[in-house]
Amino acid sequence: MLLDATLRTILRESRTIAVIGAKDKPGQPVDMVGRYLIEAGYDVRPVHPVRRTVWGMQAYPTIGDVPVDVDIVNVFRAPEHCPAHAVEVLALPRLPRLFWMQSGISSPEAGRMLFERGVAVVEDLCLMVEHRRLMAGGLL
Repeated sequence: MLLDATLRTILRESRTIAVIGAKDKPGQPVDMVGRYLIEAGYDVRPVHPVRRTVWGMQAYPTIGDVPVDVDIVNVFRAPEHCPAHAVEVLALPRLPRLFWMQSGISSPEAGRMLFERGVAVVEDLCLMVEHRRLMAGGLL
């Protein structure tokens, strides 16, 4: 587990967050977290294989299709999909600082792959909840 000080630094210095599994269905955790991150001032890039737009923004079919460097990858997919997403992330020209698996999601296999390449990993925690806790109110 990363220390709070390390997480706080990453959250403060990061600007772009890709949300894998992004959906703007009201009441779903991914929608609440995505909207929160946008309000907090991050450049959020929705990733979904079918949806063309999410939160009024262009959605990308894969993380590899996102046209900018990503600082944080926030995953809203079942654990069995996380190793494949880790492989996609490790193929990016610039690795993100952090791969965050939301509450209820953990993958030792994905975590190991990413950690070995220097990507910090968080499992089974809500990015919105932790951001609020670590950043004293949430906004950048």
